Amino acid sequence: MSIDPSIVPNITLNDGTTIPQIGFGLWQVPPNEAEAATAEALRVGYRHVDSAAVYANEAEAGAAVTKSGLARSDVYVTTKMWNPDHGYDNAMRAFDTSMTKLGFEYLDLFLIHWQCVPLGKYVETWKALIDIQKTGRVRSIGVSNFKEPALREIIDVTGVVPVLNQIELHPWLPQLQMRAVHAEYGIATESWSPLASGQLIDNELLAAIGDKHGKSTAQVMIRWHLQQGLIVLPKSVTPSRIAENIDVFGFKLDADDMAAIATLENGHRTGPDPDDFLMMAWA
Repeated sequence: MSIDPSIVPNITLNDGTTIPQIGFGLWQVPPNEAEAATAEALRVGYRHVDSAAVYANEAEAGAAVTKSGLARSDVYVTTKMWNPDHGYDNAMRAFDTSMTKLGFEYLDLFLIHWQCVPLGKYVETWKALIDIQKTGRVRSIGVSNFKEPALREIIDVTGVVPVLNQIELHPWLPQLQMRAVHAEYGIATESWSPLASGQLIDNELLAAIGDKHGKSTAQVMIRWHLQQGLIVLPKSVTPSRIAENIDVFGFKLDADDMAAIATLENGHRTGPDPDDFLMMAWA
C-alpha cells in the first residue's frame, strides 16, 4: 500500500516555506534499522523525515533520502542539536556535524532539541541558528520542547520567531496553552509522541471511534492531529504500520468524535517535562 504524496497537506510556516503535515519520526529507531525504515516510509508516500543528533540515525536517514531516487527538494528533512551543544560555538559545530552525517548541501529545518533552562544558553544558541540560516545552509529554524518563558525570551531578545515548536502532544496532553502561545506568534505546532508512545493504542474510546470509521486507534489519533492543523510525526519500523499511519485521508472525525477525544485530556506526559530535563537521562 502507498499513497499519492500530493494528498498530504502542506503547512505554510511563518517564513513562507512549507512543510508536509505528516512526517516520519525517527526517535528510538535503531541505526541498523533506520535506513530501511526511512526508505520504506519514502516508498509509501512520506515526504518528511524527522531525525536528531541524539537519535544516532542521521547518517542512515540521509542515505535513505539520497538513495531513494527522489529529488532532494522533494523530501523535507529535519534534524536537531543535542543538549551538550548549547552555546553559540557549540551549536555551530553541531550543525556542521549533522550535515556531514546527513550528506546534504542544505537542510530544510534545524531545531534546538530541548530548552535546557539550567544551562542558561538557549538565547545564544538561538542566535547561532539565526546566523546559520543566513548562510543558506538551512532554510528554516525552530525549537523543540520549549515552554512559554524560554520561547518568549528568544523572540524578545532576537526578534526572530521560530517557525515551529515540536512538543509532546496527544489526546492526554493536547497542549492548549502552548498552542495558544504559538498562535499568538504564528508558530506552527508539531506533535511528537502523537500516539502517547503507544500507551493509547488500546484505549476503548479511541477503539470505538476507530470501529465506527473502520480505522485503527493509531489512524484515529493521527487524524485528530491533522484536523487541528498540527504537524504530526508518527513512528514505526513495521512496514504495515508505516503505511497505515499515513493512510488517514479517506475518513474524517466528526464533531462528536472530537468532543469525545477531548474528554481524554489528563495532562499525562510520556516523556519529561522540559523544565526538568537537562542532559542525558532521557533521549
